[in-house]
Amino acid sequence: MFTYSDAPAIGGMPFLLPVNYNRAVQTSGSKPRAGKYQDMTLLVNEIFYSIQGESLNAGRPCVFVRLTGCNLRCHYCDTTYAYEAGTLTSIREILREVEKFNCPLVEVTGGEPLSQSDTPILIGRLLNAGYEVMLETNGSFDVSSIDPRCMKILDIKCPSSGESSKNHYENLPLLTALDQVKFVIGDRVDYEFAKKTLDVLPRVLCTHHLLFSPVSETLALKTLSEWILQDNLPVRLHIQLHKFIWPEVTRGK
Repeated sequence: MFTYSDAPAIGGMPFLLPVNYNRAVQTSGSKPRAGKYQDMTLLVNEIFYSIQGESLNAGRPCVFVRLTGCNLRCHYCDTTYAYEAGTLTSIREILREVEKFNCPLVEVTGGEPLSQSDTPILIGRLLNAGYEVMLETNGSFDVSSIDPRCMKILDIKCPSSGESSKNHYENLPLLTALDQVKFVIGDRVDYEFAKKTLDVLPRVLCTHHLLFSPVSETLALKTLSEWILQDNLPVRLHIQLHKFIWPEVTRGK
C-alpha cells in the first residue's frame, strides 16, 4: 500500500513514498543494503522487453521496468499514463518478471523512478543478480543513493519543458564516467540553454555521453543537427529509436 508524503513535493506535485520505507532505514543511520529487504514493494506501471531506444545503449535488447509516479509535468511528456496507474509489486516479483526475458540489460524508468524511495534497493538487487542496470531520471531528485555500478541517464530540463527550475544541479558532481546527461530540446532557446549548461558539467563525462534530443513534435531532427554542426558542439545527437521502429505504438515499446 502506498501513501502520499505530507511534505511539500518538488514542483508542487505530490510524489509516492512506500509506507514500508521507514522499516528499511537502519537505525545506525546508514543506507539500507540492497538485497536485505526482499519484501519491499514498488508501484509498477509496466515491465516489458524491447529495443533500447535511447542512451548509449540504443539498439540493444533491454528489459524495461517502468515505475509509477512523477513529480514533474513536462509539456512534451510521452509517458503520462505512468503518472498514477500501476500495480503494487514486491522487488522479488519484479526480479522474477525480469528473469523471464533472459536479457542482461535492464532499464529502470518512469514516470520518475526516484519518486519511490525503494527504487535504489531495486537497482541494487538487479545489479547483485548480475544485470547491467540503467536508471533514467528527470534530474530533480538526489542521486547519491544510487549504486555507482548503475548507469545513470540524468535529464537536465530545458525551459520549454516548463520544469527547468526543478533541476537539482547538486547531482552533477555525483556523476561518473559511466553516466550520461540528456537535454530534450524543443526550440532555439532550449538549445542555447543546453549549450551554456555544457560549461558546468563535470569533466569526468566523455563528450559522447552528452545527449541532445529533439522534441519530435516541435523541432526537426535536421534543424538540431545543423545547429550542432554550426557550433561544432562536442555532443551526441540523440533520437528515440523506438519511435522510428514502432511509430504507431505509444507504450510497451
